[in-house]
Amino acid sequence: MTTEPASFPRRHARTQRFTLGAPRAFTVAPDGSRVVFLRSTSGTDRAHQLWVLDLADGKERPAADPGVLLGGAAEQLPPEERARRERSREGGAGIVGYATDAAVELASFALSGRLFTAELRAGTARELPVAGPVIDPRPAPDGRHIAYVRGGALRVVGAEGEGDRALAEPESESVSYGLAEFIAAEEMGRSRGFWWSPESDRLLVSRVDDTPVRRWWISDPARPDQEPQRVPYPAAGTDNADVRLFVVGLDGTRTEVVWDRARYPYLARVHWSAAGAPLILVQARDQRSQLYLAVDPDTGATRMVHADEDPYWLELFAGVPCWSPSGQLVRVADEGGARVLAVGERPLTGPQLHLRAVLDVADADVLVAASAGEAATDPEIGEVHVYRVNELGVERVSQEPGVHSAVRAGAVTVLVSSVLGRPGVQVQVLRDGKRLATVASYAEHPGLSPRVRLTQGGARRIPCAVLMPTDYSGDASLPVLMDPYGGPHGQRVVAAHNPHLTSQWFADQGFAVIVADGRGTPGRSPAWEKSVKDDLAAVVLQDQVDALHALAGDFPLDLSRVAIRGWSFGGYLAALAVLRRPDVFHAAVVGAPVTDLRLYDTHYQERYLGHPGEQPDVYRRNSLIDDAGLVDAVDPARPMMIIHGLADDNVVVAHSLRLSSALLAAGRPHEVLPLSGVTHMTPQETVAENLLLLQRDFLRRALDLG
Repeated sequence: MTTEPASFPRRHARTQRFTLGAPRAFTVAPDGSRVVFLRSTSGTDRAHQLWVLDLADGKERPAADPGVLLGGAAEQLPPEERARRERSREGGAGIVGYATDAAVELASFALSGRLFTAELRAGTARELPVAGPVIDPRPAPDGRHIAYVRGGALRVVGAEGEGDRALAEPESESVSYGLAEFIAAEEMGRSRGFWWSPESDRLLVSRVDDTPVRRWWISDPARPDQEPQRVPYPAAGTDNADVRLFVVGLDGTRTEVVWDRARYPYLARVHWSAAGAPLILVQARDQRSQLYLAVDPDTGATRMVHADEDPYWLELFAGVPCWSPSGQLVRVADEGGARVLAVGERPLTGPQLHLRAVLDVADADVLVAASAGEAATDPEIGEVHVYRVNELGVERVSQEPGVHSAVRAGAVTVLVSSVLGRPGVQVQVLRDGKRLATVASYAEHPGLSPRVRLTQGGARRIPCAVLMPTDYSGDASLPVLMDPYGGPHGQRVVAAHNPHLTSQWFADQGFAVIVADGRGTPGRSPAWEKSVKDDLAAVVLQDQVDALHALAGDFPLDLSRVAIRGWSFGGYLAALAVLRRPDVFHAAVVGAPVTDLRLYDTHYQERYLGHPGEQPDVYRRNSLIDDAGLVDAVDPARPMMIIHGLADDNVVVAHSLRLSSALLAAGRPHEVLPLSGVTHMTPQETVAENLLLLQRDFLRRALDLG
């Protein structure tokens, strides 16, 4: 008796988009002796283990196995950890994050709210006897203490489990120490709230007071016996949390860091290294100005190192600001129409490169990730490469066309690569540029390969990916499925294999699938990203239309049958398409959409549309459900499937419910698929699988494909 192979939607869901079993979260020991990373044991195992690659013999050894450490018991996540994972879009289990001391000898991590450490040379792990739930444990650079958060208090314990004590305790239920507030974790890319000094004798600790933040209620209508969850949610135009920063000594001393918090309320970045004084980046609420401040840890006083201003907004970047080993400020800046690397006051790159992140800063050079800039002669559609940059010039480290990133310490670099021609990620360990070892991946093979062509469409050269059915012979025009994200911070047109798998599966259902990264998406130029200021809806929608019509001249597209699907911003864009351009789009799958832009968070929404109290017309013009949106939508009405998780605390279900009510009042056809207990991520296997199948069936009905 043979067993039928699982369908692509089931395998895609079971493997978490074929990411399980792939190595990730690398740390390189400064002496170049080992590489630490996370990986599960198979392509369907959600539980990640902590691994060590010994570069002396090239062998990988497990340093911590969550199944062994928990004695086979099921993992129980405290609410704070569930919230952290939702903010970081973490769907895995087991050891999903860890921190090390400076020598990468000791690692710490939490499992089921319990504190564990691992001796990385010996490959042994043990639990420390502290009360939980433990959140975000991090060793001191010297490895002698571990700081962690419990119950909103920052605590510290000796590495052997001795001397557990609180360093900062909350004064009320609304206060926490050492955790990132919602806005920092969701929008700023700052997931932590405390930082050790290089000398290991004190810490910088954020204090978050949520008292000013409006409370919302997240409930599960399928479980009326359970109380709703009360969450602080800073919607656009409303108050944010009050965030302060303190220097806290191991001896209990506490000094507040002082800056103009009224003018610069956002604590965006914190950096503390041996190369200079503690460094913080603070932003104005409108994100058009920001200050780089050096902190005197003895007095809490700050001095300005640099200031930035921009007429639109200022982006935040991974890895900066920081000090170079010689004490110069390293930052990424928008200057001269380009996004450049600056060390001190001198830009070291020009318009040929578009900086994405700073990966490492050393005496000889800065390691960065960048895509081709507007001035590049070769557009390199969808590619991101790793470069070494210094005052003498720029050298590319990654060679194969694809999407690359890296982690480096000393002479050892871990290069992580995704390319179009191979599934998954490939990880090489380089020493002085020469391959020393590879890190194995246990991820499953997807069973299909995207038939994708990367191209550009229209006068604005919009980056596009076009996918045709695997068995397509080219003798007939095909119905079209636009499959965008299409908005800020969401690049979908990439020169990598796995990001196109779902689009290829839809193509194999009989569609020509188009993914278009119009204005507002990252990776091209500051002007490209910032052209959506105050006009989010019209700009992103026009670029989808222009890309579609331009590609119709090169591909066999049936423009009488065009659908669009998307999630989050892509869901907003899909609804926008059928409401405002029904002459072009004939059906939409609208997943977790932001429909009333006043209901989304401050840092994101105000960056693009300003303060709703100051620009109410801008919000009305860009929202879907008010006079300038839905009511004025052009006929004919087009079918729409709206999907939303009822437990979503990022884009709350009120967005879809308000859209449905407005559609009903306007007599417009639509169907709503509520997902009980599902958040913005939809990680559940059966949910993720059936969502693909239900979308396919809806699209076939809506376009009358039989």
